Amino acid sequence: MLTHTFCHLPGIGEQTEKRIWAAGLADWHQALGQQTAPLPSGVKSILSRYLEESLRQRQARNAIFFAQGLPANQRWRLYRDFQDSCAFLDIETTGLNYTDEITTIALYDGQRVRVYVNGQNLQEFVRDIQEYRLLVTYNGIQFDIPRIENFFGIRLPQAHIDLRFPLRSLGIKGGLKKCEKQLGITRSGLEDVNGYTAVLLWQEYRRHQNQKALETLLAYNIQDTVGLHTLMTLVFNRKLAGTPAEAGGGLPLPAVPANLFNPDRETLIKVGGLAPDYARFDLGAGRLTW
Repeated sequence: MLTHTFCHLPGIGEQTEKRIWAAGLADWHQALGQQTAPLPSGVKSILSRYLEESLRQRQARNAIFFAQGLPANQRWRLYRDFQDSCAFLDIETTGLNYTDEITTIALYDGQRVRVYVNGQNLQEFVRDIQEYRLLVTYNGIQFDIPRIENFFGIRLPQAHIDLRFPLRSLGIKGGLKKCEKQLGITRSGLEDVNGYTAVLLWQEYRRHQNQKALETLLAYNIQDTVGLHTLMTLVFNRKLAGTPAEAGGGLPLPAVPANLFNPDRETLIKVGGLAPDYARFDLGAGRLTW
């Protein structure tokens, strides 16, 4: 999709991009070699001035060059070209204030899930995140990225797709789980866990050294992160419709990896993350079941 994109260029918006496509210039190569197209001279000038640089920057694998020129709701266009150097990212914190601490981070690149825990290996994230050219989050522009940068005292140089913006352009709004439900994505065992529950789980872990609380928190954090892979693919395929790149086909839905941790329902009830009526006491087993 990236070589069919023109709205990263100065002065070219989505409507002008559609005019370029309608003039028969479906990609950069066609636009560079076709100065007789029925377009305003100003548009032709922009194309001839900037498209050679776009080709060079794509060859150099410079994702941030394109991200800086694209509106937030159009950065989905980067995904196919940079999916081999892409990380899906989600953090959990002690609260919603800007100064609250990061408790856990989950990182997924389509092959490997990595988790980072405050007090254990959190600083390793700073090294590992440098492996990638593109980051994908949900609401990361407002939450994950600025909190990471503030907490670690760093700047993340990668291009960034915040899925909240292209989803909104598709009419899909709300929190991450609400968006997932609208697209048919389910969360087995973690349907009722949310960010507030994540705070309670961390408190339970730190106060009582409850490993099940930490494992449940990590299971939730991972679920948020690996789900972004499917969400990104669905967004890309839907946004592709009606563009010249549609003929090339969309992306296959990814396989969802097994979660590294299992959520513990008894712990969720203990911290107030689930109402007890989700459970019943099995007299034969001597424990809560669902």
